[in-house]
Amino acid sequence: MSGMDKRRKDEENPLAAALAGDIRAVVARLKRRLREQGAVGDFTPSQIAVLLRLERDGPATVSSLARAEGMRPQSMGTTIAPLEAAGLVAGSPDPNDGRQTLLALTESCRTYLREGRAARQDWLHRTIQIRLTPGEQVELAAAVKLLERLAAD
Repeated sequence: MSGMDKRRKDEENPLAAALAGDIRAVVARLKRRLREQGAVGDFTPSQIAVLLRLERDGPATVSSLARAEGMRPQSMGTTIAPLEAAGLVAGSPDPNDGRQTLLALTESCRTYLREGRAARQDWLHRTIQIRLTPGEQVELAAAVKLLERLAAD
């Protein structure tokens, strides 16, 4: 869409344009605040993505993780090495191909992820209770339903 077309769309529905900017900014701030509560530590976004992928999809080889994340296998190896050193990821021989190593989350990593989610959930729960009146909490519930519609595939 050209700049002229975008301006025309914004002029047709200025409220929708303003809401789009406001929602994006608020979601970014909320995401940052939640990240602060979860003690993500010094991990890079790529390392966090690998941990979440292994949690969601189960054990995987370096090559398959690299493909899934759009990286070269060498770069993925560099991404995984600190996770292994921290005891969050461990490798074992692939039962289907002994030449390959399957990487999986360790139990300490699963605990770490659970505790981080619990901390974020607790912070958000307390913040909603403290900062919003019961009526505002009802309004927030309605807004969440609308945001879910926006985020639907």
